[in-house]
Amino acid sequence: MKILIINGPNLNLLGRREPEIYGTQSFSTYYELLKKRYGIHQIDCRQTNHEGTIIDWLQEAESQYDGIILNPAAYTHTSIAIADCLKAINIPVVEVHISDIRKREKFRQHSYISPLAAQTIMGKGLKSYDLGIDFLIQQNISKPQNSKD
Repeated sequence: MKILIINGPNLNLLGRREPEIYGTQSFSTYYELLKKRYGIHQIDCRQTNHEGTIIDWLQEAESQYDGIILNPAAYTHTSIAIADCLKAINIPVVEVHISDIRKREKFRQHSYISPLAAQTIMGKGLKSYDLGIDFLIQQNISKPQNSKD
């Protein structure tokens, strides 16, 4: 199975950005662990601070991957453009958040992404990514062999 992880703004600062919320491990270190843990699957990862780039990657992924793990970071709460893209593509997307956005500041509690995601996982630290990958793998296994949907 081919899975693309897309991380949004400031997630390149994991390990040093608000460690009391996001922990002390960098995502690049964690990504290496994910690749080892899910060795029989292809796990690719991209990070950007730019909304349009996320949209471009989502659109491209539809024809190249079996599923997407999306942590849109702050765009979760603001991006109707990313939400519109998710409505237009036909690939399972799991929304993940390291922290529990429902327990954060009021402006972070709304997600434009959640209603469009196959699953939303939050508040489990970096383990949220593992749980998202596990969900996509299970969904793929559950599909009938000759099914595209």
